[in-house]
Amino acid sequence: MYDPADDPARANRPAGGRPSLPIRSEASMTQSAGPDLRLLSERALRASLLSMSKRRGLGRIATRLPLTRAMVERFVAGQTLPAALEAMDRLRRSGLHTTVDVLGESVHSAEAAEEAADRYRRTLEALATAGLDRNVSVKLSQMGLEIDPALCRANVQRVVERAAALGAFVRIDMEDHTTTDATLDLVRAMHRTYAGVGVVIQAALRRSAADVDALIGERIRVRLCKGAYNEPESVAFRERAEVDRSYAELMERLLLRGVYPAIAGHDERLLKRAADIARRNGIAPDRFEFQMLYGVRRDLQERLASDGWTVRVYVPYGSEWYPYFMRRLAERPANIAFVLRSVLQERRPPRS
Repeated sequence: MYDPADDPARANRPAGGRPSLPIRSEASMTQSAGPDLRLLSERALRASLLSMSKRRGLGRIATRLPLTRAMVERFVAGQTLPAALEAMDRLRRSGLHTTVDVLGESVHSAEAAEEAADRYRRTLEALATAGLDRNVSVKLSQMGLEIDPALCRANVQRVVERAAALGAFVRIDMEDHTTTDATLDLVRAMHRTYAGVGVVIQAALRRSAADVDALIGERIRVRLCKGAYNEPESVAFRERAEVDRSYAELMERLLLRGVYPAIAGHDERLLKRAADIARRNGIAPDRFEFQMLYGVRRDLQERLASDGWTVRVYVPYGSEWYPYFMRRLAERPANIAFVLRSVLQERRPPRS
């Protein structure tokens, strides 16, 4: 049976008190809000990237070009399970933990959905054999939610049953707001049969405060993220400051009252705030974890881990990488410049 206390991410802590968070001062990171024109431009770019995420033909072009191929490799651990296992082993040796996303979403046939569930079962078995973290993240659209909710539930049940046999953890990812109720209903049903099932909550959605309170009461583990979908204003906060405020409030609730919450993101100010809340309230480092995306702020991932915090890296692999990759860019359009700089720096030969 799954028990959060048995999670390997909570073991092997350094002796001594709670670690401090090695983060630059807020003053050094403060930036002016800038004119409304800049915000509008960023919003337009985000919408364009999300639209492009649905045009998979562009992905085939991207893998043929050296620069864009290198950008993809920065965010995706590989197209095959052996490549992903190798990447996760490297992360483990760096003191990082992992959760696996077998890429593929919005399948169009029952056969494709069933094969996706089979890939997750094989991935769980491979993780156990390799001695890696038995932790996966699953999207319901990949399990057939848009085809038939009963089919989706049956596929998720097969994944959860295999996870239960292996003592693994299954996180159900949250997709756009039209699927929130269906996602939460299924998570609750699975959690009643196996405690090692959790969910993702997006701070950008206006409903998330009520959802977090309910999930805390039900003792369901929550990963908190900002949200990567282009949602209408009627259901979501649109301004960055509003999303950040919602995230900070939900983060505090989860840290104080939640079951082993995952604080997901790369905003150093919010990570610092999480650490401050933990220290101020005597919350030990083994009661929550930070989660970050594969290839994003690798320097910060390693610094946090080396100072005693639990850091879990979200590791995606598979041939259906293109929609995932475009949404990562859309989450924060500044990622485009960041990844380009990183790729160019890593490809540049060292000076003699």
